[in-house]
Amino acid sequence: MSSVPNLPPRRAASGRAVGFGLAVLGAIAFSGKAILAKLMYGHGVDAVMVLMLRMLFALPIFILIAWWASRGQAALSARQWAGVLFLGFIGYYLSSLLDFVGLQYITASLERLILYLSPTLVVVMSWVLYRKPILPRQWLAMATSYAGVLLVFGREVGQQGADVVLGAALIMGSAASYACYLLASARLVHVLGSLRLVGLASTVACVLCILHFLLLRPVEAAFAVAPAVIWLSLINATVCTVFPILFLMMAIERIGPGASAQAGMIGPLSTILLGAVLLGEPFTVWVGLGTILVLVGVWMFSQARA
Repeated sequence: MSSVPNLPPRRAASGRAVGFGLAVLGAIAFSGKAILAKLMYGHGVDAVMVLMLRMLFALPIFILIAWWASRGQAALSARQWAGVLFLGFIGYYLSSLLDFVGLQYITASLERLILYLSPTLVVVMSWVLYRKPILPRQWLAMATSYAGVLLVFGREVGQQGADVVLGAALIMGSAASYACYLLASARLVHVLGSLRLVGLASTVACVLCILHFLLLRPVEAAFAVAPAVIWLSLINATVCTVFPILFLMMAIERIGPGASAQAGMIGPLSTILLGAVLLGEPFTVWVGLGTILVLVGVWMFSQARA
């Protein structure tokens, strides 16, 4: 269903074009997260440092978003605060931590393909927890996507060894964690609104990431890094974290979640391209074939749910 049904056809078409463009820009911007993390790893920092700096710089923006979206709204109940804390932990803290640690062992291309399986994990979890049936077409779509990931995974294991298994397992854990967030947030998002929930849950995650760092490192270590790491972290926090969230929200308002998700299919492609250009990651026939299988499977999956 179009989100701009009462507008003249020309303005409605313009709104859809803007929405699609925002979804594409958001997907491309978000795909840069892994590339920037890899670049920072080249300066001798680890996942805990990269994640802390990303969240430290993003924290003021998320606080502002939470405040803006909460204006004129009722205060949260204790139960709602518990939900926000849980979602902040599982959806943005734990998922991000597993993601950045896993990136130390695998290519950015494989990371993006694995994370792209999150919607399929939501359906599997719904089947396990709520006995919601999975259609035969969805099973076929998932099999296609997972075959693509296994193809790229198998090539990386053969070339780089057992560390790829650990990295892929961590990234799969990240995807599962985010799938839990999507599943658990369904009810609360209708009460608080998507922007308010994202602002609050992301603020919680930022605080958790900073506390995680402070439990492991002294405060003075936070900025005892190369200047390039600080600049890359600023870009990671804004262009690759906050901007994609806002772009996706605005896209959903204009074209709906289904079309926004389909526009986001450019994400894995942009990650592979950026990885090849900026990181020198190999773009082989196997990577290309695996990516095509994943994208075809996700597209089939979205059509099966329609």
